[in-house]
Amino acid sequence: MGSELTYKALQRAVASLEQKVTRNAAEIQGAAKVIDDEATAARKESDAMAAKSVDRDSVADASELSRTIKGLSDGVLTYAAKGQDTARQARAVADQARTTHGAFQEAFDRSSVDGLENVSRDWFEQA
Repeated sequence: MGSELTYKALQRAVASLEQKVTRNAAEIQGAAKVIDDEATAARKESDAMAAKSVDRDSVADASELSRTIKGLSDGVLTYAAKGQDTARQARAVADQARTTHGAFQEAFDRSSVDGLENVSRDWFEQA
Protein backbone atom coordinates (compact mmCIF):
# COMPACT_ATOMS: atom_id res chain seq x y z
CA MET A 1 0.00 0.00 0.00
CA GLY A 2 1.45 3.34 -1.07
CA SER A 3 1.65 6.30 1.23
CA GLU A 4 -1.01 8.97 0.92
CA LEU A 5 0.19 12.17 -0.69
CA THR A 6 -1.07 15.09 1.34
CA TYR A 7 -0.17 18.75 1.43
CA LYS A 8 1.40 18.32 4.86
CA ALA A 9 3.53 15.38 3.67
CA LEU A 10 4.58 17.31 0.59
CA GLN A 11 5.39 20.38 2.67
CA ARG A 12 7.57 18.30 5.03
CA ALA A 13 9.38 16.76 2.05
CA VAL A 14 9.97 20.17 0.45
CA ALA A 15 11.21 21.62 3.76
CA SER A 16 13.54 18.66 4.27
CA LEU A 17 15.00 18.98 0.78
CA GLU A 18 15.37 22.72 1.22
CA GLN A 19 17.37 22.15 4.44
CA LYS A 20 19.56 19.50 2.80
CA VAL A 21 20.34 21.71 -0.21
CA THR A 22 21.12 24.67 2.04
CA ARG A 23 23.33 22.55 4.31
CA ASN A 24 25.16 21.00 1.35
CA ALA A 25 25.73 24.41 -0.21
CA ALA A 26 27.26 25.66 3.05
CA GLU A 27 29.51 22.58 3.28
CA ILE A 28 30.69 23.06 -0.31
CA GLN A 29 31.38 26.73 0.41
CA GLY A 30 33.51 25.68 3.40
CA ALA A 31 35.46 23.15 1.35
CA ALA A 32 36.01 25.76 -1.36
CA LYS A 33 37.47 28.13 1.23
CA VAL A 34 39.90 25.45 2.43
CA ILE A 35 41.02 24.70 -1.14
CA ASP A 36 41.40 28.41 -1.88
CA ASP A 37 43.56 28.81 1.24
CA GLU A 38 45.71 25.87 0.09
CA ALA A 39 46.11 27.45 -3.35
CA THR A 40 47.28 30.68 -1.73
CA ALA A 41 49.71 28.81 0.53
CA ALA A 42 51.10 26.82 -2.43
CA ARG A 43 51.66 30.04 -4.38
CA LYS A 44 53.50 31.61 -1.42
CA GLU A 45 55.70 28.50 -1.10
CA SER A 46 56.50 28.64 -4.79
CA ASP A 47 57.44 32.31 -4.53
CA ALA A 48 59.57 31.60 -1.43
CA MET A 49 61.37 28.79 -3.26
CA ALA A 50 62.13 31.09 -6.18
CA ALA A 51 63.44 33.78 -3.82
CA LYS A 52 65.84 31.26 -2.20
CA SER A 53 67.39 30.26 -5.52
CA VAL A 54 65.99 26.72 -5.46
CA ASP A 55 66.56 24.88 -8.75
CA ARG A 56 64.28 25.91 -11.62
CA ASP A 57 62.62 22.51 -12.00
CA SER A 58 61.48 22.49 -8.37
CA VAL A 59 60.21 26.05 -8.63
CA ALA A 60 58.41 25.21 -11.88
CA ASP A 61 56.83 22.13 -10.28
CA ALA A 62 55.70 24.15 -7.27
CA SER A 63 54.31 26.89 -9.53
CA GLU A 64 52.43 24.33 -11.61
CA LEU A 65 51.00 22.77 -8.46
CA SER A 66 49.84 26.15 -7.16
CA ARG A 67 48.19 26.96 -10.53
CA THR A 68 46.46 23.57 -10.55
CA ILE A 69 45.17 24.03 -6.99
CA LYS A 70 44.02 27.56 -7.86
CA GLY A 71 42.13 26.19 -10.88
CA LEU A 72 40.49 23.59 -8.66
CA SER A 73 39.68 26.27 -6.12
CA ASP A 74 38.07 28.47 -8.77
CA GLY A 75 35.99 25.53 -10.01
CA VAL A 76 34.81 24.61 -6.52
CA LEU A 77 33.99 28.24 -5.72
CA THR A 78 31.87 28.41 -8.88
CA TYR A 79 30.17 25.14 -7.91
CA ALA A 80 29.57 26.48 -4.40
CA ALA A 81 28.01 29.65 -5.79
CA LYS A 82 25.68 27.55 -7.92
CA GLY A 83 24.82 25.53 -4.80
CA GLN A 84 23.89 28.76 -3.02
CA ASP A 85 21.70 29.71 -5.99
CA THR A 86 20.02 26.30 -5.80
CA ALA A 87 19.45 26.76 -2.06
CA ARG A 88 17.80 30.14 -2.68
CA GLN A 89 15.61 28.56 -5.35
CA ALA A 90 14.66 25.75 -2.96
CA ARG A 91 13.59 28.34 -0.38
CA ALA A 92 11.58 30.17 -3.02
CA VAL A 93 9.85 26.93 -4.05
CA ALA A 94 8.98 26.14 -0.43
CA ASP A 95 7.63 29.66 0.08
CA GLN A 96 5.62 29.46 -3.13
CA ALA A 97 4.14 26.09 -2.13
CA ARG A 98 3.02 27.56 1.20
CA THR A 99 1.56 30.62 -0.51
CA THR A 100 -0.17 28.74 -3.31
CA HIS A 101 -1.47 25.68 -1.48
CA GLY A 102 -1.53 26.58 2.20
CA ALA A 103 -5.07 27.96 1.98
CA PHE A 104 -6.38 24.57 0.82
CA GLN A 105 -4.85 22.87 3.86
CA GLU A 106 -6.22 25.52 6.21
CA ALA A 107 -9.70 25.16 4.71
CA PHE A 108 -9.48 21.37 4.95
CA ASP A 109 -8.35 21.57 8.58
CA ARG A 110 -11.30 23.85 9.45
CA SER A 111 -13.85 21.74 7.58
CA SER A 112 -15.92 18.87 8.88
CA VAL A 113 -14.56 16.52 6.20
CA ASP A 114 -13.23 13.40 7.91
CA GLY A 115 -10.80 12.27 5.25
CA LEU A 116 -9.23 13.37 2.01
CA GLU A 117 -10.98 10.60 0.10
CA ASN A 118 -14.34 12.13 1.12
CA VAL A 119 -13.61 15.50 -0.46
CA SER A 120 -15.32 16.23 -3.74
CA ARG A 121 -13.91 18.38 -6.52
CA ASP A 122 -16.68 20.93 -5.83
CA TRP A 123 -15.36 21.43 -2.29
CA PHE A 124 -11.92 22.40 -3.62
CA GLU A 125 -13.49 24.85 -6.04
CA GLN A 126 -15.25 26.54 -3.12
CA ALA A 127 -12.17 26.58 -0.90
